[in-house]
Amino acid sequence: MQKTPSLYIALIPIVLLIILLGTNVWLFGDNTLSGSNQITLLFSGAIAAVIGFIYGTRWEDMLNGAIKSISSAMGALIILLLIGSLAGTWMLSGIVPSMIYYGLEIINPKFFLFASCILCAIVSLATGSSWSTVATIGIAMLGIGNALGIHEGLTCGAIISGAYFGDKMSPLSDTTNLAPAMAGTDLITHIKYMTYTTVPSIVLALIAFLVIGLMSSPENNQMDQIDGMQNALINTYNISWMSLTVPILVIGMIVKKIPAIPALLIGTILGGLYAFIFQPELINHLNYTNNPSFLTYLKNTYTSVMNAMTVNVSVETGDKSLNTLIETDGMSGMLNTIWLIICAMSFGGIMEATGLLKKITSSLMVFVKSRKSLVLTTSSTCIFLNLTASDQYLAIVVPGRMFASSYKDYNLDPKNLSRTLEDSATVTSVLVPWNTCGATQAGVLGVATITYLPYCFLNLLSPVMTLIFSYASIKIAKLKSTDKSSN
Repeated sequence: MQKTPSLYIALIPIVLLIILLGTNVWLFGDNTLSGSNQITLLFSGAIAAVIGFIYGTRWEDMLNGAIKSISSAMGALIILLLIGSLAGTWMLSGIVPSMIYYGLEIINPKFFLFASCILCAIVSLATGSSWSTVATIGIAMLGIGNALGIHEGLTCGAIISGAYFGDKMSPLSDTTNLAPAMAGTDLITHIKYMTYTTVPSIVLALIAFLVIGLMSSPENNQMDQIDGMQNALINTYNISWMSLTVPILVIGMIVKKIPAIPALLIGTILGGLYAFIFQPELINHLNYTNNPSFLTYLKNTYTSVMNAMTVNVSVETGDKSLNTLIETDGMSGMLNTIWLIICAMSFGGIMEATGLLKKITSSLMVFVKSRKSLVLTTSSTCIFLNLTASDQYLAIVVPGRMFASSYKDYNLDPKNLSRTLEDSATVTSVLVPWNTCGATQAGVLGVATITYLPYCFLNLLSPVMTLIFSYASIKIAKLKSTDKSSN
């Protein structure tokens, strides 16, 4: 028979995880994704399994819990592989280099961060997907930012802030639909109610990006370097506005609610076809052939596209910084991230199967003494689950189920709960290196989570904003008398 452990026992794997992860950051720095964090998650999961076994949880139940948890992330893992392949073909075909070239042509360095945040917000709002936005527009904006000499953490912060604003506010977003479903309210009411906390957060973020940009002063040699990059791009690729049709088509498919996996696969194939049609000189150069026959060119294209999708695209442009900028590792570049997600979901699954996670979250109810502390506890639980369960969906579902009745007991409309779930769970998931979202965006952008975290102003402000509104009693909706009578 399974017994219930004490809170102190349940916290042992969490405390160990935090200590080891902190040690990894201290010793390995930005390189923690290469293996140390993965082993730490597995080791902490093993400790949780030992505790579970002592308290009567069967090994089969723990294993099934880990498998179920990993299975829930399988869609994300496939998307990650496709994002890697899409980035490869879009780089080989000149799609991303063209976006970088034209971005350098029209974007003023002083307004770059501000413009990047707005552009990503618009695309994410239209598509309902922060992941797709970061993987397409985000990659291009990061390339432009690097070319402009802007710190990559700042650029990623602007990209992620905009992408998660759109994801949070879009009716097409899965988390935006999940939060009201868990809280017991409807989608439109939820989105309208979120504007009170989300709009001030994005406005403050945009002001911060604008001020940082205006305070920067591009040097003359930096502008000369940009001209050199543009010349190198023209000499290496067939740069054309036509290349923008491919990302527009992909974004259009996502807006039309075509699932991300087929949309990304089509985008990858279109990138390969575009390379075949518009980049023959580059493909022949990569295969060390001049004036090949059509059959040989087909073979060259096939090998180049397959390498771009799976292993590596490394193009020599004559500009060292540009070479680094346009190099991608295809699907293989995503393997460390996939490894991390599998380990994180294993840990979360074992914690859930052993009842340790339930014990920790239910113990938080002792802190609920008022409406204000209820919102604080809900927000803290969401962040805690992002840190421990390593998945934003669990960080929405578990507190949603756990606190729904408490909000009614305190005469609070369910939309207060749904807003708190989104303000605290959805946006903070990307700030945790071992969370599926944090690991994914770090892998896609090639920038460590800890590097961009301080600059994700929207994501950092959102949970603070929801607490400010709660403690100041601003826009805290009460239950109507008809709602009370129906309960």
